[in-house]
Amino acid sequence: MERKLIMPSTVKITDLILRDAHQSLIATRMRTEDMLPICEKLDRVGYWSLEAWGGATFDACLRFLKEDPWERLRRLKEALPNTPLQMLLRGQNLLGYRHYSDDVARAFVIQAAENGIDVFRIFDAMNDLRNLKTSIDAVIKTGKHAQGAICYTTSPVHTIDHFVTQAKELETMGCHSICIKDMAGLLTPGRSAELFSALSSALDLPLHFHSHTTVGVANISMFEAVMNGAQHVDTAISSFSWGTSHSSTESMIVAFKDTPYDTGLDLALVQEIGFYFRGIRPKYHQFESEFSGIDTRVQISQVPGGMISNLSNQLKEQGALAKMNEVLAEIPQVRKELGYPPLVTPTSQIVGAQAVLNVVTGERYKSITNEVKMYLQGRYGRAPGPIDESLREKAIGSDAVIENRPADNLKPEMDKLRHEIGDLAKNEKDVLSYAMFPEIGRQFLEQREAGTLEPEILLPVEDNKKTVNGHDAPTDFNITLHGETYQVKVTGVGHKSEDQRPFYLTVDGLPEEVLVESLNEGAMDSPAKTAKGSKRPKATHQGQVTSSMPGTIVDVSVSKGDKVNAGDPVLVIEAMKMENEVPAPISGVVKAVHVSKGDKVNPDEALIEIE
Repeated sequence: MERKLIMPSTVKITDLILRDAHQSLIATRMRTEDMLPICEKLDRVGYWSLEAWGGATFDACLRFLKEDPWERLRRLKEALPNTPLQMLLRGQNLLGYRHYSDDVARAFVIQAAENGIDVFRIFDAMNDLRNLKTSIDAVIKTGKHAQGAICYTTSPVHTIDHFVTQAKELETMGCHSICIKDMAGLLTPGRSAELFSALSSALDLPLHFHSHTTVGVANISMFEAVMNGAQHVDTAISSFSWGTSHSSTESMIVAFKDTPYDTGLDLALVQEIGFYFRGIRPKYHQFESEFSGIDTRVQISQVPGGMISNLSNQLKEQGALAKMNEVLAEIPQVRKELGYPPLVTPTSQIVGAQAVLNVVTGERYKSITNEVKMYLQGRYGRAPGPIDESLREKAIGSDAVIENRPADNLKPEMDKLRHEIGDLAKNEKDVLSYAMFPEIGRQFLEQREAGTLEPEILLPVEDNKKTVNGHDAPTDFNITLHGETYQVKVTGVGHKSEDQRPFYLTVDGLPEEVLVESLNEGAMDSPAKTAKGSKRPKATHQGQVTSSMPGTIVDVSVSKGDKVNAGDPVLVIEAMKMENEVPAPISGVVKAVHVSKGDKVNPDEALIEIE
């Protein structure tokens, strides 16, 4: 294609520091208390927008930080009165992991707009644009900015013409701008020039460029995109940039300075903001991913920035971090068999979790997540490419495949959701929090009602240490056993001259006194191991139902005395945010049930016994 240089204009910047930057590097753990002190300076920069909400922030606020995400939005809006706030909205998935009915989608957009969102970046993980229409219409009705986003990926079906056709359709839907969302940093400089040249020739709407620096070429790709028609770019403050994050805001201000695309932003002011966040980042050191640097393997695996850090944390929790390379090799194969979906939430989680299962269980598709089954039924939308029919048959048998827009099959849900959550919801926003994450949302609202909301513990940057048997030993640390993570604090060390002396351990806030020879020998023999440990029998024969990985019981569908057939689902277990049905290994009668909803379980435990 002949290269077409576009007449230059000032480049406008959206900074991602308050959302995607920390989602990519520290698993979305930045707390509101660390955002608010710098907002006055952020508000003076003159950004086109600040991305501050959506994506995984809603989940992380409820699940880990014990913050009300709606309260975060309101406080940020108050602190940033002069800067438009932007959110990432997953089309019909909103911020959850399933499709919601149209009335829920409209209600969510209305509340988000009323509480501070000015720009809605709307995408669908399948690039099935039917799943964007309700949200786009709702945003337009509120008078806010509707930005249609296309997830960039590579496959035999994802051509330049394909992306241009989709962009034209979004323009027809009424979008105010178009974003190319390159969530894995796959765009090369040459491909960026080709794509944006084609888009700018075909469209009259402003074009936005979003990419990650995982491969290390995003800065060059961004410049090429701007030279070929992109007027808006996404960057992240330098102290939360690069690796699986994004191009540095300061660097791109410098890159565009004294060119026809000069941003006009105050570099000194942005540098001050960068130094602030440089001081904040070490506070979250425990969530830093080992895979946060430049990694060109993404060109094959296509694992996006936000997914890689979460994937490493999930493998660590499963005690399988050493299998990361196997998982990265398995992901492209699973993606091909599922019809080449772009890897972005929730499809990144669907494909990634299934790849982990395939590797950890030692057998491909020995266990298939409920989300993969729903995907193969068409409940997430139309796959971009052909699906492996043998896999579909194994997963869903002869079940019918949905061909129409999935949400067309959903009845209105808001009244049902209001009834289910009852008096725990104080307003419509609470109902929507419950709608996004029923288990986690309900737990959050219950804890708020009881006044027991406690965020996860942040470990000190330098753990305090005591000398034990002549060696420095940490006295405040985490240990992970069979996927369960425990915070351990050691106090009360006796006199160094004693061969045996008492150590006082606090495990997740529960004290245990242990007489040990040494810290290392005593820690694993401590009653603390069983304080939260399981008393279920160890699985030793075929009739005992087990889990292939650590997880949480979501549902138990049988009781003692029930008759079951081999293959019948008896349990649903959540692991890595995905649900897995566990089948009966044999036909027979349920002899015992050792679990109930909400229980944490480990591999090799007998959860149900059938004879």
